[in-house]
Amino acid sequence: MAGDEHSEPAWLDADESDAWLQLVQLTSWLPAALDAQLTRDAEVTSFEYAILAVLSEAPERTRTMSTLALLANGSLSRLSHVVKRLEARGWVCRSRSADSGRVKNAVLTDAGYAKVVESAPGHVAEVRRLTVDRLTRTQLRQLAAIGRRLNSARADRQPWRE
Repeated sequence: MAGDEHSEPAWLDADESDAWLQLVQLTSWLPAALDAQLTRDAEVTSFEYAILAVLSEAPERTRTMSTLALLANGSLSRLSHVVKRLEARGWVCRSRSADSGRVKNAVLTDAGYAKVVESAPGHVAEVRRLTVDRLTRTQLRQLAAIGRRLNSARADRQPWRE
């Protein structure tokens, strides 16, 4: 039975194992490579860049802290610590929501927007070099569809653009 603790697991066959191992390798080295480029060239981590980029595309360059945490793929606690560092650099400020005084917003400053504009070309070049330029247009569409399908397993998944 499926719930029987003594039943044999559904082991991966050769195709499943190959796909899984390729995904594990990709999710291990690619974030590290992108983080290294951003740290070297822009003096920001990939998480800091994600926060700045998400805010740069938001209406009025503003997001609630909870929404920003989801969109930047981080916990609210981690986001709070990083936003504090970004505030110290003059790139982000926090404010209370006009709708609810309990809700805090993160707002991208003009200096923060300038940092995104300065950092984006090198980051996009690295994304292209490591991923996009290695795939055909058909493969890119397949990768996007696969990503959407796998990301749907995440309970709190929110679309990048709301």
